[in-house]
Amino acid sequence: MDTAAAEWTATDGPEHRPPGRRSGAWCAALLFAAVSVVVGFRTADSDGNTPVPQVLAFLPWLLAPTGLALLLALLSRWWLGTAWGVVLLGLLAWFIEPYGKVGDPVGRPVAELRVLTSNVEFGQGTGSLVAAVRREEPDLVFVQECEYECAARLKDDLSQDYPHRRAVEGGGSEGSVILSRFPLRPTDGVPGTMGMPGAIADVDGHPVRLQLAHPMPPIPGQVDLWNRELGALRDAATADRGTPLVLAGDFNASQDHAAFRRILDTGLSDAARLDDADRTATWPARTAPTFGTQIDHVLVSKHFGADRTRILDVADTDHRAVVTDLTLHGDK
Repeated sequence: MDTAAAEWTATDGPEHRPPGRRSGAWCAALLFAAVSVVVGFRTADSDGNTPVPQVLAFLPWLLAPTGLALLLALLSRWWLGTAWGVVLLGLLAWFIEPYGKVGDPVGRPVAELRVLTSNVEFGQGTGSLVAAVRREEPDLVFVQECEYECAARLKDDLSQDYPHRRAVEGGGSEGSVILSRFPLRPTDGVPGTMGMPGAIADVDGHPVRLQLAHPMPPIPGQVDLWNRELGALRDAATADRGTPLVLAGDFNASQDHAAFRRILDTGLSDAARLDDADRTATWPARTAPTFGTQIDHVLVSKHFGADRTRILDVADTDHRAVVTDLTLHGDK
């Protein structure tokens, strides 16, 4: 090793800075290390365990601590740290790009339908949801955390416009309902801790599979269960590839979670991505859209095009609703 290289190596760590710069370099190193753990799991296509999956939900926001650390490294003249920060920023920018392939459906348009999905937080947002449904006039409504009173109110207030329904009854967060203007044929749905009913809708003479999504959130101690239930939704997505599918609800996962990307990898597309509304925050509603993550989705098979995807504020719930206009395409 030559003298210049030896001198650079000996002085390019936080511990060799002058006192003022040393503290800045150490702070930068700690921030870089924390971000690197999360980015490492994202690079490895893994969700890891607590707290990684929880932080992954907010991956774009890691740009803030990384940028701060990079500034500290520059001010401290810690050049190795500066290079570390540049690499992290590059990886974050790459991963923030929308995930999954998109393309135009093949075949002629055969039907138009509007889909709305909303988590009403233990039924508290039911009244606001009813108002939103009347205003938006969707053809299909997917409702999560619709406990007994919520289910009863939806039946009383909306049964005239939505005579067809599939529900898993339950208290608290366990209840879920699909409302439909179209006739429904029941399917087994997806087993889970919270209700995930399914059905086949007759959309102007065309069968369309409907599946409500509401897996457990990745709370500490429940990450394995969250992974299994997202895996069950993935299995449901591949069960009948020949029939058009709408898979909608609160997935408790964003595109930065490997378990959710595996669902997209079955050939589904996020309607928000198709309509350039990806990464629009849906949770938590109190701080969205300024701060949050997109965990409520309408996923569709290759048979659909999407247009006019909107994220709606719904009072008295911690989730924002998603509504999108879909075009079903038939055979060539």
